[in-house]
Amino acid sequence: MEQFLERMVLGMERGSIYALLALAIVLIFRSTGLLNFAQGEMAMFSTFVAWTFQDNGAGVWVSILAAMLLSFLGGAVIERVIIRPVEGGSPLNIVIVTVGMFLALNALAQWIWGTDAKVFADAFPDDAWDVAGVSITADFLGRLATLAVVAFVLYLLFQKTKLGLAMRAVASNTESSGLVGIRVGRMLMIGWGLAAALGALAGCLTAARIGQFDTNFMIQVLVFGFAAATLGGLDSPLGAVVGGLIVGVVQELVGQYIGWVGEDLRDGAAFVIILVILLVKPSGLFGKQQVARV
Repeated sequence: MEQFLERMVLGMERGSIYALLALAIVLIFRSTGLLNFAQGEMAMFSTFVAWTFQDNGAGVWVSILAAMLLSFLGGAVIERVIIRPVEGGSPLNIVIVTVGMFLALNALAQWIWGTDAKVFADAFPDDAWDVAGVSITADFLGRLATLAVVAFVLYLLFQKTKLGLAMRAVASNTESSGLVGIRVGRMLMIGWGLAAALGALAGCLTAARIGQFDTNFMIQVLVFGFAAATLGGLDSPLGAVVGGLIVGVVQELVGQYIGWVGEDLRDGAAFVIILVILLVKPSGLFGKQQVARV
């Protein structure tokens, strides 16, 4: 039983990272109706920015917050300069542009910071407590608390504020939103900025968790972030959180208890479960069914 609880804790810790990046993916989709395949590399680049502040003497959270602020501005600029010219066109254009951004950001990061691994200080204390034979760390609790706060803030943004409602309206119907006075361009720009800032937080916490990181450390996280967002529903922040935790826990439990799967194939097992769920509910666990008049 203790081993099972320990794996659950490890899975939730891993899943909290997936959930944070999934929230960034959902944020862009919910505010612009687009999928950003460069979200992971944007987070990676922001993490190197935070590391630069840290390397020059700034505290961990000061570095993270500074990177989030710069990432918000960078995300807004990316939307205005790179994404806006192809918005409203073929979805394939967006895919090509964001994949191009993925490659460009990775190459730019290697050019600026090199390929050597960097060390990111942990954002939470090293304290730990024994609960029912399972070690509960301050790091684990801090990541879950951060995830809960971010999810709650996004819930308030989209459900209780005019800004959030305007962003949802733009994602739903751009032309109608413009006709009722919503500044469509501004909403799209804010959506990309917020998603970039949230991605920066996910990247920094990932780097802090693994200790050493390089320019490729977010690639796997991006894959499972997309899996989590798809599983929970691309239009649901709650779904992103639940999906991320499910993916993380499934990876740990399958790797531990299904002998022929082991550590090497556990990632694939998570995708099998996602496939089964999506066959039953294509919109995801918490996604809204799209209804169209024909």
